[in-house]
Amino acid sequence: MSPRSASVNEELRRRSRERLLQATVELVAERGYEATTLGDIADRAGAARGLVSYYFPGKRQLLQSAVHRLMHLTLHAALEREPRSDDGRERLARAIDAILGLARDEPLLMRTHMAGILTAEGFVQCPEQQRLAELLRDTVSRYGSPDVDADYPLLRALLMGAVVAVLLPGAPMPLARLRAELFQRYGLDWELGVPPGGGPPGGTIRSGHH
Repeated sequence: MSPRSASVNEELRRRSRERLLQATVELVAERGYEATTLGDIADRAGAARGLVSYYFPGKRQLLQSAVHRLMHLTLHAALEREPRSDDGRERLARAIDAILGLARDEPLLMRTHMAGILTAEGFVQCPEQQRLAELLRDTVSRYGSPDVDADYPLLRALLMGAVVAVLLPGAPMPLARLRAELFQRYGLDWELGVPPGGGPPGGTIRSGHH
């Protein structure tokens, strides 16, 4: 048998990492963070247990990478879905709706993720996070930002704040209200993206840009 080529090995490593990240998202969404062990994740992914610690320094970093991957996949799907649009304002609306939608659809997972970012380990700069950042930066650029380096971190901060507000235990903000604020901030019409049913809160919100 000839040794496997470097590119084949690289592809196998990429696939096993993807399986671990997918298993992490599924298990934490089902059971919660504390009840999910690295062994459970390896079993769900069909991987050797040693492989988890080979790729990730710990469970918290694994979860962050897993959620960043989910956010990247969700955002990519939203931006590329039919009918495709190259309009910068439509793309920004889709991006905002995609991230807010994750807070609505995966509350346990996103709450755990936000709690992790705020703990001692802080923000993990992993390949998944970098891919997510590139997509958001591209969205800001296509929207027409004159200074992407300043405007991208601001958009990220506003989205993170909105996700926390949706998920705040005991005092959650309505998603439609947060969406309306963000759309107003960026001069986006309510009809862009994926508007929730029932129309904008407090009457029609118009951007003034047509």
